[in-house]
Amino acid sequence: MAEPVEIVEVGPRDGLQSDAVMLDTETKVEFITRLVEAGIRRVEAVSFVNPKRVPQMADAEAVMEQLPRRHDVSYIGLVLNRRGFERALAAEVDEVNAVVMVTDTFSQKNQGMSTGEAVQAWTDIAKPAHDAGMPTSVTLSAAFGCPYEGEVSVDRLVDVAGRVADHGPGEIALADSIGAAVPADVVARIEAVRLAIHPSIRLRCHFHNTRNTGLANAAAALDAGVRTLDASIGGMGGCPFAPRATGNIPTEDLAYLVERTGYETGVSLPDLIRVVEWLEGTLGHGVPGLLAKAGPFPSS
Repeated sequence: MAEPVEIVEVGPRDGLQSDAVMLDTETKVEFITRLVEAGIRRVEAVSFVNPKRVPQMADAEAVMEQLPRRHDVSYIGLVLNRRGFERALAAEVDEVNAVVMVTDTFSQKNQGMSTGEAVQAWTDIAKPAHDAGMPTSVTLSAAFGCPYEGEVSVDRLVDVAGRVADHGPGEIALADSIGAAVPADVVARIEAVRLAIHPSIRLRCHFHNTRNTGLANAAAALDAGVRTLDASIGGMGGCPFAPRATGNIPTEDLAYLVERTGYETGVSLPDLIRVVEWLEGTLGHGVPGLLAKAGPFPSS
């Protein structure tokens, strides 16, 4: 059997939070359900953040209440602080993902706190999450470059990753939040972070396609041994607090790349294409992904 690669679908959170169209709760639930039916098994479904800053995520509890629960599907809730974690716990998410921006300026813009304060916010979440048996991950955003400070050194990334790792997340995600990375950066930073954290902590990667390098970076991450990658159906998304940031790598394009490379994703490309078509009709606009336009190869 081919080696598995896990795709974490972030469209219902990272994708929708930047879109001008506000979907109602029932439509969000249908969106996530369609993704699960296409074979996705980890979904970043909701975000427990201040609804005044991200109004698209204001109905997180209602979405979680209506989602169909399955033993083989994990619904992830994004949290930024202890209050967000308590909301996520009450809503019975399957796992939580905290966020630490690697640069202070971006952290202030995104979360209203410094990087050090964001690390402390994760620390405040870590113990109650562990006590509750809640799986945890931490996304290190701007791990490859910052829209405000420019280049991010490997030393800075390693320092932040080490401080986060001290409090035992199950997984750390390296996020190219503004699409600045190229494959050589990906390999170098994965290797550096791997040396700085305990080997029991899994690594995940989250790439944006702002400068059209996202899929090349995903291939580089695979070559470097990462087996969990984030993606957003249709390539939706971006960061509302990063100027000119565009979408994530498209889930369906990534699945094609991964499977043609010889790995197994467990997703159905025809079903993902149907989700893209449904989504475009629901939002009333197109999405940037390409596979849904061209179809799989060989054509079915």
